[in-house]
Amino acid sequence: MNIAQYLDSTYLKTPAQSGLSQEETLQKDTELTQEAIDHGIFAVMIRPDYVSEIKKYIQEKNADVVVGTVIGFHEGTYAIDEKLAEAEKAIADGADELDFVINYSAYLQGDLELVKEEFVQCTKLCLEHHKIAKWIIEIAALNDGQIADLTKNISGWAEENFSENDLSKIFVKSSTGFYETEGGKPNGATFEGIKIMLENAGKLPVKAAGGVRTPEDAEKMISLGVKRIGTSSALALIKNQSASEGY
Repeated sequence: MNIAQYLDSTYLKTPAQSGLSQEETLQKDTELTQEAIDHGIFAVMIRPDYVSEIKKYIQEKNADVVVGTVIGFHEGTYAIDEKLAEAEKAIADGADELDFVINYSAYLQGDLELVKEEFVQCTKLCLEHHKIAKWIIEIAALNDGQIADLTKNISGWAEENFSENDLSKIFVKSSTGFYETEGGKPNGATFEGIKIMLENAGKLPVKAAGGVRTPEDAEKMISLGVKRIGTSSALALIKNQSASEGY
């Protein structure tokens, strides 16, 4: 199985989190991008600040690696206008795919209208610009029933508000990789969580992010039905090695 075509090679630490400078972070993103070019990895997933430079690098290399970035990261509690503004800038900078953190805190508080409104407005913006929208629901913050319910709601909102042809461009994604769990519980994709998402996503594709640590895990996720996998160890996975990174 060629798993490279499913992979979003991911680096999302800020300089403050990593201890690297802005320039060192850009260099790391550039190296990640060159790995993707060299090994047929589908996409690189990076912070918004670096999209413009990385897009330019890919164009200079005449490569077709997709550039993805994150919006409302990582808590998801940004106001809708803030998410829209961040998304508009990312699109202007050349992002091909935008992974939004849904306001799962608002969902947990019962404010479904706010969550629906941000989903519809932000997805509409992406589709108008021919971009892919992915919605991170942060499954580590939810129980199984909530994973099912939020995924089903997103699927329903997508079908209500967008055309049949657009549904393949709207993903439900499992995790940010930054949620802090207790007791050593996983904070990324799990087989159980992904199965629940797949059962409730309807016609929407699903992305498993974080927690995919071995080629066998990746192949199992793909066999279950996921269309994309977010990982900070893309190169290791395609070289048939176990991941050394946490995400």
